[in-house]
Amino acid sequence: LEENHLPGTVKFFGCPAEEGGSGKTFMVREGVFNGVDIALTWHPATLNSIMSLSSLANFQVYFRFEGISSHAAASPHLGRSALDAVELMNQGVNYLREHVIPEARIHYAYTDTGGISPNVVQANAEVLYLIRAPKVKQAEDIFKRVIKIAEGAALMTETKMTMRIDKACSNYIPNRSLEKVLYESLLDSKCEQPTEDEIAFAKGIWESLTPHEQEADLGSMRSFGSEFAGKYLVDHVSPYQPVDKAMSGSTDVADVSWVVPTAQLGAATCAIGTPAHTWQMVAQGKSSFAHKGMLRAAEAMAKAAIRMLTN
Repeated sequence: LEENHLPGTVKFFGCPAEEGGSGKTFMVREGVFNGVDIALTWHPATLNSIMSLSSLANFQVYFRFEGISSHAAASPHLGRSALDAVELMNQGVNYLREHVIPEARIHYAYTDTGGISPNVVQANAEVLYLIRAPKVKQAEDIFKRVIKIAEGAALMTETKMTMRIDKACSNYIPNRSLEKVLYESLLDSKCEQPTEDEIAFAKGIWESLTPHEQEADLGSMRSFGSEFAGKYLVDHVSPYQPVDKAMSGSTDVADVSWVVPTAQLGAATCAIGTPAHTWQMVAQGKSSFAHKGMLRAAEAMAKAAIRMLTN
């Protein structure tokens, strides 16, 4: 911009709490992206490709139950179990799964079981829910049904239920025009061939996966139109194939896409088949191949920005 005397501003946004916290969602709410014309971003991946899929909107919510403690042998009739309420809620939600759209996902984790003594009626217990669906409205509708189940569990156990929304995020809105520019820039960016040492290390990662994990990953990668069997690292850019469906995961980039035209690429930084959120992913985070992928992403985004600023 300076050398060519071009108007424009480049902003770099550090984005905390991408996983679980949906940091960019809060940044959007606070107006951090106001005045931004185009947003470009990337994510580490096993492929060099454009993220053309939408994503699942979600709500992450704590449900806490408060009951009455009592001696479980001497006076169980005096107790009101918060743990019973959590278990009944989970059972009710598991029955709900049959009656939501197939694309929806409902996950939960116990965050407080009320203690470690089986001889005490647990007075407090908590469960954290993550409710997902392709559209915000769909996720919200399922969330409302989950609330009713939680209220029912509290009624059945004569406990008190309180709810706290931890975070939420929208579904990603792809921008096909920006994606095409970003794809051309990704093609123009350096895609170095992996070294023998990098391939050997990636082979070890691949062999650490179960046969089911290997088969599932290769099946998903074939949708890009290339055959990856026998390879351990990707050394090319996958064809750009816009898809009108949602991936099974969520991203806080989605909320940016609701207020700013947004495009995202994935740069290969790890072995084929590497599952997200695993020790295998962590083990490759500082590898030379991961560093190459990061630089490839930076180059592609910079070239795309130049194309947009000069067009």
